[in-house]
Amino acid sequence: MNKVLIAVVIIVVAAGAFWFLQNQSTSSPTPTQTSNPTPQSTSAEFSTPKKSAHWESSTPEHGSILAAVPVNMVIDFNFDLAKRSDIQITVDSKEYGMGETVIDPNKLTMRKKMDPNSPDGLYTVIYKACWADGSCHDGLFQFKIDKSVSKDFIDMTNKKEVTINLTNYAFSPSKVKVSKGTKITWINQDSVIHTINSDPHPSHTYYLTQNSRDLKKGDSYSVTFIDRGIYLYHCTPHADTMKAAILVE
Repeated sequence: MNKVLIAVVIIVVAAGAFWFLQNQSTSSPTPTQTSNPTPQSTSAEFSTPKKSAHWESSTPEHGSILAAVPVNMVIDFNFDLAKRSDIQITVDSKEYGMGETVIDPNKLTMRKKMDPNSPDGLYTVIYKACWADGSCHDGLFQFKIDKSVSKDFIDMTNKKEVTINLTNYAFSPSKVKVSKGTKITWINQDSVIHTINSDPHPSHTYYLTQNSRDLKKGDSYSVTFIDRGIYLYHCTPHADTMKAAILVE
Protein backbone atom coordinates (compact mmCIF):
# COMPACT_ATOMS: atom_id res chain seq x y z
CA MET A 1 0.00 0.00 0.00
CA ASN A 2 2.80 2.40 0.86
CA LYS A 3 4.50 1.58 -2.39
CA VAL A 4 1.35 2.43 -4.33
CA LEU A 5 1.00 5.75 -2.50
CA ILE A 6 4.59 6.65 -3.14
CA ALA A 7 4.16 5.85 -6.85
CA VAL A 8 1.10 8.11 -7.04
CA VAL A 9 2.95 10.95 -5.35
CA ILE A 10 5.86 10.60 -7.78
CA ILE A 11 3.51 10.68 -10.79
CA VAL A 12 1.71 13.80 -9.47
CA VAL A 13 4.98 15.64 -8.80
CA ALA A 14 6.35 14.73 -12.22
CA ALA A 15 3.17 15.92 -13.94
CA GLY A 16 3.31 19.21 -12.04
CA ALA A 17 6.92 19.78 -12.97
CA PHE A 18 6.19 19.04 -16.62
CA TRP A 19 3.26 21.51 -16.62
CA PHE A 20 5.42 24.23 -15.00
CA LEU A 21 8.22 23.85 -17.55
CA GLN A 22 5.79 23.91 -20.47
CA ASN A 23 4.18 27.12 -19.25
CA GLN A 24 7.56 28.74 -18.71
CA SER A 25 8.56 28.05 -22.29
CA THR A 26 5.34 29.51 -23.72
CA SER A 27 5.17 32.56 -21.48
CA SER A 28 6.32 36.03 -22.53
CA PRO A 29 9.78 36.02 -24.10
CA THR A 30 12.77 37.30 -22.23
CA PRO A 31 13.36 41.08 -22.16
CA THR A 32 15.90 40.80 -24.95
CA GLN A 33 13.22 39.27 -27.17
CA THR A 34 10.41 41.70 -26.32
CA SER A 35 12.34 44.95 -26.22
CA ASN A 36 11.46 47.06 -29.26
CA PRO A 37 14.35 47.85 -31.58
CA THR A 38 15.47 51.47 -31.62
CA PRO A 39 13.46 53.19 -34.39
CA GLN A 40 15.49 54.32 -37.38
CA SER A 41 15.67 58.11 -37.35
CA THR A 42 15.47 59.96 -40.63
CA SER A 43 17.96 62.45 -39.20
CA ALA A 44 20.48 59.82 -38.07
CA GLU A 45 23.19 61.58 -40.06
CA PHE A 46 22.97 64.64 -37.82
CA SER A 47 25.32 64.80 -34.86
CA THR A 48 24.07 65.59 -31.37
CA PRO A 49 23.92 69.39 -31.02
CA LYS A 50 25.83 71.23 -28.32
CA LYS A 51 23.97 74.12 -26.74
CA SER A 52 26.05 76.78 -25.07
CA ALA A 53 25.04 78.60 -21.90
CA HIS A 54 21.86 80.69 -22.24
CA TRP A 55 21.10 79.27 -25.73
CA GLU A 56 17.44 79.64 -26.67
CA SER A 57 16.90 78.82 -30.36
CA SER A 58 18.32 78.95 -33.86
CA THR A 59 17.15 79.32 -37.44
CA PRO A 60 17.66 76.99 -39.17
CA GLU A 61 17.06 74.64 -36.27
CA HIS A 62 19.18 71.56 -35.69
CA GLY A 63 18.27 68.66 -37.99
CA SER A 64 16.27 70.73 -40.46
CA ILE A 65 16.42 70.01 -44.19
CA LEU A 66 16.04 73.12 -46.35
CA ALA A 67 15.07 73.48 -50.00
CA ALA A 68 17.41 76.45 -50.42
CA VAL A 69 20.17 78.41 -48.71
CA PRO A 70 19.12 80.30 -45.56
CA VAL A 71 19.51 84.06 -45.93
CA ASN A 72 20.63 84.38 -42.32
CA MET A 73 22.12 82.12 -39.70
CA VAL A 74 20.45 83.32 -36.51
CA ILE A 75 21.08 82.19 -32.93
CA ASP A 76 19.05 83.50 -29.97
CA PHE A 77 20.05 83.67 -26.30
CA ASN A 78 18.48 84.82 -23.03
CA PHE A 79 21.60 86.72 -21.95
CA ASP A 80 23.30 89.81 -23.41
CA LEU A 81 25.94 88.98 -26.00
CA ALA A 82 29.26 90.80 -26.14
CA LYS A 83 32.12 91.27 -28.59
CA ARG A 84 34.05 88.22 -29.81
CA SER A 85 30.81 86.27 -30.27
CA ASP A 86 31.14 84.45 -33.58
CA ILE A 87 29.41 82.07 -36.01
CA GLN A 88 31.06 79.73 -38.52
CA ILE A 89 29.03 77.85 -41.17
CA THR A 90 30.94 75.02 -42.79
CA VAL A 91 30.56 71.98 -45.03
CA ASP A 92 33.52 69.76 -45.88
CA SER A 93 35.73 72.15 -43.87
CA LYS A 94 34.86 75.10 -46.15
CA GLU A 95 33.33 78.28 -44.72
CA TYR A 96 30.09 79.54 -46.32
CA GLY A 97 29.30 82.36 -43.91
CA MET A 98 29.60 85.86 -45.37
CA GLY A 99 30.94 88.95 -43.64
CA GLU A 100 31.12 89.55 -39.91
CA THR A 101 28.98 88.07 -37.18
CA VAL A 102 26.50 90.77 -36.14
CA ILE A 103 24.94 91.21 -32.69
CA ASP A 104 21.41 92.64 -32.89
CA PRO A 105 20.60 95.86 -30.99
CA ASN A 106 18.69 93.83 -28.39
CA LYS A 107 21.99 91.99 -27.66
CA LEU A 108 20.10 88.69 -27.44
CA THR A 109 20.62 87.58 -31.04
CA MET A 110 23.65 87.11 -33.24
CA ARG A 111 23.50 86.49 -36.96
CA LYS A 112 25.61 85.91 -40.02
CA LYS A 113 24.71 86.02 -43.70
CA MET A 114 25.26 82.93 -45.81
CA ASP A 115 26.62 82.67 -49.35
CA PRO A 116 23.54 82.30 -51.62
CA ASN A 117 25.59 80.03 -53.88
CA SER A 118 26.26 77.51 -51.10
CA PRO A 119 25.98 73.91 -52.38
CA ASP A 120 23.81 71.07 -51.16
CA GLY A 121 25.27 69.31 -48.16
CA LEU A 122 25.30 68.76 -44.42
CA TYR A 123 26.37 71.98 -42.72
CA THR A 124 27.87 72.35 -39.28
CA VAL A 125 27.35 75.63 -37.44
CA ILE A 126 30.00 76.27 -34.80
CA TYR A 127 29.38 79.30 -32.63
CA LYS A 128 30.95 81.14 -29.72
CA ALA A 129 28.71 83.14 -27.42
CA CYS A 130 30.53 85.68 -25.25
CA TRP A 131 29.23 87.60 -22.26
CA ALA A 132 30.15 90.99 -20.84
CA ASP A 133 32.26 89.38 -18.11
CA GLY A 134 34.67 88.14 -20.79
CA SER A 135 33.64 84.49 -20.65
CA CYS A 136 32.76 82.66 -23.89
CA HIS A 137 30.78 79.48 -24.42
CA ASP A 138 30.82 77.34 -27.54
CA GLY A 139 28.17 75.23 -29.21
CA LEU A 140 27.26 73.59 -32.49
CA PHE A 141 24.34 72.27 -34.51
CA GLN A 142 23.72 71.02 -38.04
CA PHE A 143 21.29 71.48 -40.90
CA LYS A 144 21.10 70.20 -44.43
CA ILE A 145 20.50 71.91 -47.79
CA ASP A 146 18.81 69.64 -50.32
CA LYS A 147 17.49 71.57 -53.30
CA SER A 148 15.54 68.54 -54.54
CA VAL A 149 13.07 69.29 -51.73
CA SER A 150 12.01 72.39 -53.70
CA LYS A 151 9.73 70.13 -55.78
CA ASP A 152 7.22 70.46 -52.94
CA PHE A 153 6.92 74.22 -53.53
CA ILE A 154 4.29 75.69 -55.84
CA ASP A 155 6.08 77.49 -58.67
CA MET A 156 4.98 81.13 -58.82
CA THR A 157 8.16 82.52 -60.32
CA ASN A 158 8.07 85.39 -62.83
CA LYS A 159 5.08 86.97 -61.08
CA LYS A 160 5.34 90.48 -59.70
CA GLU A 161 2.78 89.85 -56.98
CA VAL A 162 1.59 86.73 -55.17
CA THR A 163 -1.28 86.36 -52.69
CA ILE A 164 -1.32 83.89 -49.80
CA ASN A 165 -4.58 83.44 -47.93
CA LEU A 166 -4.86 82.66 -44.24
CA THR A 167 -7.87 80.39 -44.21
CA ASN A 168 -9.10 77.48 -42.11
CA TYR A 169 -6.10 77.98 -39.80
CA ALA A 170 -3.60 77.42 -42.58
CA PHE A 171 -1.50 79.31 -45.11
CA SER A 172 -2.80 78.69 -48.61
CA PRO A 173 -0.51 77.89 -50.29
CA SER A 174 1.98 77.08 -47.53
CA LYS A 175 5.05 76.57 -49.76
CA VAL A 176 5.66 78.90 -52.69
CA LYS A 177 8.61 79.55 -54.99
CA VAL A 178 8.92 83.09 -56.32
CA SER A 179 11.42 85.28 -58.14
CA LYS A 180 13.53 88.04 -56.60
CA GLY A 181 11.58 91.25 -56.27
CA THR A 182 8.21 89.53 -55.87
CA LYS A 183 5.71 91.23 -53.57
CA ILE A 184 3.84 88.73 -51.40
CA THR A 185 0.59 89.76 -49.74
CA TRP A 186 -1.09 87.76 -47.00
CA ILE A 187 -4.84 88.20 -46.44
CA ASN A 188 -6.62 86.88 -43.35
CA GLN A 189 -9.82 85.14 -44.41
CA ASP A 190 -10.56 83.68 -40.97
CA SER A 191 -12.66 85.26 -38.23
CA VAL A 192 -9.79 84.85 -35.73
CA ILE A 193 -6.59 86.89 -35.45
CA HIS A 194 -3.53 85.61 -37.32
CA THR A 195 -0.03 87.00 -37.73
CA ILE A 196 2.89 86.63 -40.14
CA ASN A 197 6.04 86.02 -38.10
CA SER A 198 9.50 84.95 -39.11
CA ASP A 199 10.96 81.88 -37.39
CA PRO A 200 11.82 80.94 -34.70
CA HIS A 201 8.96 81.22 -32.26
CA PRO A 202 8.75 83.34 -30.14
CA SER A 203 11.80 85.52 -30.95
CA HIS A 204 10.93 86.00 -34.67
CA THR A 205 14.49 87.01 -35.51
CA TYR A 206 15.33 85.16 -38.75
CA TYR A 207 14.05 87.89 -41.11
CA LEU A 208 12.91 90.93 -39.17
CA THR A 209 11.02 92.49 -42.09
CA GLN A 210 8.61 89.56 -42.09
CA ASN A 211 6.83 90.34 -38.83
CA SER A 212 3.31 91.70 -39.02
CA ARG A 213 0.89 93.25 -36.58
CA ASP A 214 -2.22 91.29 -35.54
CA LEU A 215 -4.34 90.65 -38.63
CA LYS A 216 -8.10 90.61 -38.19
CA LYS A 217 -10.45 89.19 -40.81
CA GLY A 218 -9.89 91.07 -44.08
CA ASP A 219 -6.58 92.60 -42.99
CA SER A 220 -3.53 92.20 -45.21
CA TYR A 221 0.24 92.42 -44.90
CA SER A 222 2.87 92.62 -47.64
CA VAL A 223 6.61 92.06 -48.02
CA THR A 224 8.78 92.38 -51.13
CA PHE A 225 11.54 89.75 -51.15
CA ILE A 226 14.80 90.91 -52.70
CA ASP A 227 17.34 88.30 -51.57
CA ARG A 228 17.56 84.72 -52.78
CA GLY A 229 17.05 82.00 -50.21
CA ILE A 230 14.55 80.25 -47.97
CA TYR A 231 12.23 82.17 -45.62
CA LEU A 232 10.58 80.21 -42.81
CA TYR A 233 7.60 81.69 -40.99
CA HIS A 234 4.51 80.93 -38.91
CA CYS A 235 1.42 82.42 -37.25
CA THR A 236 2.20 83.23 -33.63
CA PRO A 237 -1.28 82.51 -32.14
CA HIS A 238 -1.18 79.11 -33.90
CA ALA A 239 2.57 78.47 -34.03
CA ASP A 240 2.28 74.70 -33.65
CA THR A 241 0.11 74.19 -36.72
CA MET A 242 0.36 77.24 -39.01
CA LYS A 243 3.82 76.98 -40.56
CA ALA A 244 5.02 77.90 -44.03
CA ALA A 245 7.98 78.73 -46.23
CA ILE A 246 8.91 80.95 -49.15
CA LEU A 247 11.68 80.07 -51.58
CA VAL A 248 13.08 83.07 -53.46
CA GLU A 249 15.10 82.40 -56.63
